[in-house]
Amino acid sequence: MATGIPMVMVSLDNLIVTIGLVSIREDLGVGQDQLQWVVNAYALTFAGFLLAAAGIGDRFGRRRVFLGGIALFTVASAFCAMSDSIGMLIAARAVQGLGAAAILPLSLTLVVRAVDEERRNLAIGLWGGLNGLGIAAGPLVGGVLTEALSWHWMFWINLPIGVLVVPLVLWVLRESKGDDRDIDAAGTLLVTLTVVVAVWAIVQAHDGWTSEVFLALGVSALLLGCFLWWESRTSAPLIPLGMFRNRDFVLSNVAAFAMYFGVFGSIFYFAQFMQGPVGMSPFQAGLATLPWTAAPMIVVPLASQWIRRVGTGPLMAAGSALQAAALAWIAFVAEPGQSYLVLVPALVAAGVGMGLMFAANPVAVMGSVRESEQGKASGINNTLREFGGALGIAVLTSVFSAAFLAASTTQEYDLAYIAGMRPALYAGAAVVLGSALLALFVRVGREPSGSEPVGAGRSEPVGEEPVPASADDR
Repeated sequence: MATGIPMVMVSLDNLIVTIGLVSIREDLGVGQDQLQWVVNAYALTFAGFLLAAAGIGDRFGRRRVFLGGIALFTVASAFCAMSDSIGMLIAARAVQGLGAAAILPLSLTLVVRAVDEERRNLAIGLWGGLNGLGIAAGPLVGGVLTEALSWHWMFWINLPIGVLVVPLVLWVLRESKGDDRDIDAAGTLLVTLTVVVAVWAIVQAHDGWTSEVFLALGVSALLLGCFLWWESRTSAPLIPLGMFRNRDFVLSNVAAFAMYFGVFGSIFYFAQFMQGPVGMSPFQAGLATLPWTAAPMIVVPLASQWIRRVGTGPLMAAGSALQAAALAWIAFVAEPGQSYLVLVPALVAAGVGMGLMFAANPVAVMGSVRESEQGKASGINNTLREFGGALGIAVLTSVFSAAFLAASTTQEYDLAYIAGMRPALYAGAAVVLGSALLALFVRVGREPSGSEPVGAGRSEPVGEEPVPASADDR
């Protein structure tokens, strides 16, 4: 609970804002191009500083940095709640993302270190389930608060949680540090700039692929090259490049990136679709998303028990395939005033798909590296997921804007909105389907012949495959 409650608070803010977007847009008088930064400002600072936070935790103490993240997140939430302009809200959301970056990766590391290896998969599964709880509650809580009070209360709710959880963390958790305690400041700056410039370029592309957009993409590619060059030469890299010689580690992370790209890019528009063309209130829209967002709470604990039988790869592949099918179905049937019953099967499939990914992906990532590298592995995984979500919103906004602007010249708003949403969701579904194909090649977690799960507690140098003990283990 000491690690779970702050993590739920962070995951809650990933989606709680989506239901309030319509109210924020109307209250502050902004368009989709500015509105997306309410989500992306949080996601970008979250993604950009996850790895740095993991490294700072290793250096100065994980519990200490975890507590600092809770405090920063709570204070930033208050400024979000007091915002009376889009600029102030975006700035406060960016600071909120910094606090979240110190909470999420360290919560997983603290969980892994707190249990023995025999119960580790279950503990990680429960961690994923709590993450799912925050995601499930986000739209519903956002809908209730927005409709009953105002969108500002989506942020005020974090204050009592943040204040109450600090003494719990101090009482329950013991301090710990990592083996690698140096901080790669240059690497942190380079990777953060790479992510921010890339997403900014994609966001600007909705007005056309201008020379400014191509220049920004070129700068992002140059920064990425500088980052990789620096990481290959520094004695204390932010991201040990040797990890990326491990096929399971790479594929698990790319699959998570693609999944979040499609999910968060699509739900950004789905939440507005339910309140606009479908005609639901904020509370009704939040309630309607529960089959999608609440299913992981049920699926994750069950799926965690299947990992030793089937492995993480098949579970991730099945989850992504269900998610892709769900997004494609929503895009196919979308129309003004659409019956909710037509959408329910897709929402359930999407929820089951997310649950399978939440259960299997952290196990695959943590099981593919050495124990001493699990803190950084968690940071890399969370960085790529958040970057995937931010990039998904940016890319699908470009797809949406092009189709919406073309349709709005001849059609009313609701029809034009659906005309923009449909290709955006199809694009998200295609990327998520790619995640399913990649995940099929991940083999971490399966337990052959009653021995240790493949990849569990790996002690071999990263990039090398373990040698089977016998022919039966092959």
